[in-house]
Amino acid sequence: MRNPRIFMPVLLQIALCSFSLLASEPVTAARASVAPVIDGRLDDVAWKTALKFTDFKTFKPDYGKEPGQKSEAYFLFDAENFYIAFRCYDTDPGGIKANISKRDAMFADDYVAFFLDTFSDGQNAYVLLINPLGIQGDGLMNAVGNLEPSMDFVWYSKGQIDDQGYSVECRIPLQSLRFSSKKTVIMGMAFIRQIIRTSESSSFPALFPDKGSLITQLQPVSITGLKYNRVVEVLPALTHSTRLAIQDGALRRDVQQTDFSLTAKVGLTSDLTADATYNPDFSQVESDAGQVDFNIRFALYYPEKRPFFLEGLEYFQFAGNTEEAPLAAIVYTRNIIDPSFGLKGTGKLGSKNTIAAIYARDDLPGDAVDRYPDFGIVRFRHSLRDDSYIGGFYTSRFQGSGFNQVAGSDGRFRLTGASVAEYHLFGSFTRDSGEGSTVNGHVLGLRYNYGTRSVYMDVGIQDISKYFQVDTGFITRTGISRFAPLIIYKFYPKSGFFQRIEPFYWGELIYDKFYGTFETINVFVLRFMLPRNSMFRVDGLLGNEVYVGRKFSLDGYRFRLETQLTKHFSLQGQFRRGGSIYYDPANPYQGYGNQAQLLAEFQPLEKFSFGLSYTYIDFYRKSDRSRVYDYGIIRSRNTFQVNKYLFVRAIFEYNRFYRRLTTDGLISFTYIPGTVVHVGYGSAYEKLGWDGREYIESRRFLETQRGFFFKVSYLWRW
Repeated sequence: MRNPRIFMPVLLQIALCSFSLLASEPVTAARASVAPVIDGRLDDVAWKTALKFTDFKTFKPDYGKEPGQKSEAYFLFDAENFYIAFRCYDTDPGGIKANISKRDAMFADDYVAFFLDTFSDGQNAYVLLINPLGIQGDGLMNAVGNLEPSMDFVWYSKGQIDDQGYSVECRIPLQSLRFSSKKTVIMGMAFIRQIIRTSESSSFPALFPDKGSLITQLQPVSITGLKYNRVVEVLPALTHSTRLAIQDGALRRDVQQTDFSLTAKVGLTSDLTADATYNPDFSQVESDAGQVDFNIRFALYYPEKRPFFLEGLEYFQFAGNTEEAPLAAIVYTRNIIDPSFGLKGTGKLGSKNTIAAIYARDDLPGDAVDRYPDFGIVRFRHSLRDDSYIGGFYTSRFQGSGFNQVAGSDGRFRLTGASVAEYHLFGSFTRDSGEGSTVNGHVLGLRYNYGTRSVYMDVGIQDISKYFQVDTGFITRTGISRFAPLIIYKFYPKSGFFQRIEPFYWGELIYDKFYGTFETINVFVLRFMLPRNSMFRVDGLLGNEVYVGRKFSLDGYRFRLETQLTKHFSLQGQFRRGGSIYYDPANPYQGYGNQAQLLAEFQPLEKFSFGLSYTYIDFYRKSDRSRVYDYGIIRSRNTFQVNKYLFVRAIFEYNRFYRRLTTDGLISFTYIPGTVVHVGYGSAYEKLGWDGREYIESRRFLETQRGFFFKVSYLWRW
């Protein structure tokens, strides 16, 4: 799942349902004597003997209500596959929103979803989504309630729209799943439907926020006679790239290389796998979207897109974190820049224990003696009752005589149906290469979460020492103690326009240990949930921030809007005006400014989509009201989806601050995850001129870089 932007609010809504105790009695699944044909039509005899679920209830905008449209879900299995089907009735078939897109790009459509906890232990659930035309999305949700959207599983689906609504069918090979090898297993399942135009989501079984996490509210299903075949996968990949760079006013070949990589996976048991890769293919087929990278306090965070690291990434999420916490990740694999080889093992040891481990040797550019740092990561988790667990982490980075090691524990404990407590405690041990002494640090996080239909509360405490360091992770700030409360009240008016109204408060009280100073942030919000998947909110902010010992005002306000205006056009935007800081360690000063973001998506036909985004920020010195800078990025993303396997895409991005234009073209074919062909081309242009001796500013664009790449890979699976 590559782009969960529109799906995430629904997953957040589900995740806010935090508990349960698998109160439902297991139902017994029927075995298919003849496999159904996966064509999107539920006319196979096999479906007449399948488990059938019809009692769907809403969880958005409200809980436990009768949905506006009728839905039916079906489940069948045989020795090697699971079969899922939905029949989604709709009184307005012309209002069904569905488009032909590449995998994981259907989250702005109507869709159905299947949640599957193969171990029925409340810790993880596979998430498979299908739009009315059979386009797929997938991911994995963990016990904390976070969705890891980068997972790609091998499964097959078809869908079709008719005059009664739509229907979908899918086949899930057991080779794509991990499960117990017992003769009879209990698995948890949920079936979900989203309708964009009414902003309604419904499910079977019914989900309630005071009955626990989604995963522990799944319907238990008893299945007998599954066949485990040892999974063996081999994935060779070939990548060729050429890059030209400007030299003395002309483009000349800078880099040309051809790389072969090989990745293998072996299922040691039905629930434990080992992976190995040589010269892994970590190429990206699309450049990262531009972000404002000037006058920022900490490094930018970019999501992982490289295939080897994506699978199993959800194991490395940890408990005890809250909104905007400085420790964003213990494991941020983009710190491993260009590994020459890697090893990985993930899965379960027994019914209660989960383990994940990664080893990779990086290959840094240049000729330094210590250019091959070694990364090691181990994660262990022991399941307790319901969705509770206790776990441990160890991470390391060794480079020459220097090292960074982090070790510690985290846990989640279900207190009541509506409440949960979490913690994490990690210590770090760091020595720079060539230094004799080791510097130690720690981070402690405590969290309490409470959720019902009308109230949601989240309170966190963090303490981060001055010298805590995690070279395998991502942290924005050290040397602070932090208290962060969030409380949301939810009102459900009987109006047809306002589906839910949510006033809420979020704040931070931070003690800066370096300067012995407190800072505060208070955000007061009024949020409205509306039809057509729409949301509007108004924020007022009163607060300050400590930087190099000085306190600066952040007071301001913000507006934010998200809406699916029509079946073919969606819009997101926000505007903020308020205090800000010029982050110069030698001479910081108070300022103010404006920030704006706009994202428009237009899909006039099933196969065409056009996206346009604009980011703008400016900064004014408060003392004399002079403008110090303004920064703008405009990005256009245009896609023609030939069919669900093949698309052509062109991206244009202009950065006004750097006066740089980039263009990217891509032809991409994906049969199943792993079996792909990509052909890409890109250029960079800057407003420069060459006068025969040096580069000078110009009103015209000069091409400064050009690149081409070709990638092919094929997944052998048996």
